[in-house]
Amino acid sequence: MNSIKIFCPASVANLSCGFDILGLCLESIGDEMIITKIEEKKIIIKINSEYDLTENPQKNAAGISVIKMLEFLNFNECGFRIQIDKKIKPGSGIGSSAASSAGSVFGVNKLLGNPLTKKQLIQFALEGEKICSDTAHADNISPLIYGGITIVRDNKTLDIIRINTSNSLFISIIHPQIEIKTKDSRKLIKRKVDFSEAIQQSANLAGLITGLFHDDYDLIKRSCNDLLIEPYRSVLIPEFDKLKRIAYSNNSIGFGISGSGPSMFSLTKNFEDAICIEKEIQKHYERKRILVKYYISKINNEGVKVII
Repeated sequence: MNSIKIFCPASVANLSCGFDILGLCLESIGDEMIITKIEEKKIIIKINSEYDLTENPQKNAAGISVIKMLEFLNFNECGFRIQIDKKIKPGSGIGSSAASSAGSVFGVNKLLGNPLTKKQLIQFALEGEKICSDTAHADNISPLIYGGITIVRDNKTLDIIRINTSNSLFISIIHPQIEIKTKDSRKLIKRKVDFSEAIQQSANLAGLITGLFHDDYDLIKRSCNDLLIEPYRSVLIPEFDKLKRIAYSNNSIGFGISGSGPSMFSLTKNFEDAICIEKEIQKHYERKRILVKYYISKINNEGVKVII
């Protein structure tokens, strides 16, 4: 096999109380990537996008991830041309750089006969995250490689646990058309927290994970509450508190910031509730003259996948 076409999904990181821990893979939003072996022993990046993205492989998330991977494998028999149809807006909060990083290492690994484990793929995909946001956290990348919802128990050792759910939830993405850079958003986070808040946050995280494992929607709703990060990051998102009230008054069972924002997520038990929330949020943003894109997705239990 000399060429492969893959789907690189978007993702939701944190899920409110799971900062740098939880990640969820989306089904209906993502990039497409064609990776082809070439005779020249180098990495070529070509991007089809309305966004201003570098094609320098040393500075591109997809490129640097593959470069580090090939160095580890001591592979120099050929090069690779990576063509990206970039549909996930950078700085949107739904894992644009993670999709590029995870997609490129997944595709090249396939073309080489799968010499690397999933854990190793995450390790090299993190190189792309690092170059884009100055940090290397696996919460966005892990669900793309493992599929579904994942827990990063230890980011240093990449101890990743996949949460098995019934896949009955619908995830809505509300994306106001502004950009928030992850490294800028991280600067707002308070480094010291109150002990009682840390205890409650831990309880919320334990409750949310338990609710996801058991499809306990009431427990998910009670637990999906971020005391430590959301109060600081939400000030960057137009009308955040109002949208949260709209979502919960229309049967959302979980609402919060997706990644570092500005996108937000809403969890619902059915498609009808997701549509209802969409209509009400669209109305509110129209009154405020704020442009927004809205997506509805199921949980993607496969992650990055071959489409040709």
